[in-house]
Amino acid sequence: MASTSEEEENAAELKIGEEFLKAKCLMHSEVSLVLERRLEQLRQTTDDPSSQVSQVFERSLQYVKQFSRYKNPDAVKQVRDVLSRNGLGEFELCVIGNLCPETVEEAKAMVPSLKEI
Repeated sequence: MASTSEEEENAAELKIGEEFLKAKCLMHSEVSLVLERRLEQLRQTTDDPSSQVSQVFERSLQYVKQFSRYKNPDAVKQVRDVLSRNGLGEFELCVIGNLCPETVEEAKAMVPSLKEI
């Protein structure tokens, strides 16, 4: 149990730990691009890329491809650029980029820390 001097972590309020506040977060679409690029590298360097790919890699790629909202690399970059201009933290940016709320109210309900913006 956390001591009274330590704040309990709560992602909704951006209480995610100091090391995560400085970390670069990636949207599902960005992870998909990274994994696809890695898979392509494996295909170019070996006759049987499936022998080089773990089950975790395959499942991770399936997951991010399924939940990626943007497939085009230029669109992925544009989404990050647009959201970055609004003073969002990395975590907030990725949640909004992944979930694509339709209204400001919906975004604030998904990410309560946005109420301060």
